[in-house]
Amino acid sequence: MTARFTGRNFDVTILGVMVHVKSATATISDESAVALTRGVTDGYTDGSAQCETEYELDLNNFRKLQQKAREAGSWREIAPHDCQFYANNGSDEDKVELYGVKLVISDLISVDPESADKTTRKLKGFVTSPHFVSINGIPYLSENDTRGLF
Repeated sequence: MTARFTGRNFDVTILGVMVHVKSATATISDESAVALTRGVTDGYTDGSAQCETEYELDLNNFRKLQQKAREAGSWREIAPHDCQFYANNGSDEDKVELYGVKLVISDLISVDPESADKTTRKLKGFVTSPHFVSINGIPYLSENDTRGLF
């Protein structure tokens, strides 16, 4: 029987630092669409593609990234970086790479005096590189999509 992946299997690397996340997502918005001629489907068009990511971190892991912001001079001065989600369970692996991620802080603080949960912070990011996203070594965008951009 093959072991399946869970969120516990994934290592997340942000700014070259492995962090433990409470949650993380990467979402691609691909605006490819059906082509219509006189209201009848007639192929498709390649639309624009974007990818955004969101990380929820406890304060200890946020502080690892805080050091990178200090080195850059501010949070906004952090240069776009490559991010990786990697899992290996001994018999299988899964790797998603995002290229040129520009980070922004989204949820700076949320205080609930009634909660026993750890304090967390959320970061969002958007992919800025034409290398875009790679899933297990396979690029999401085609060579035609990125022609002339490298």
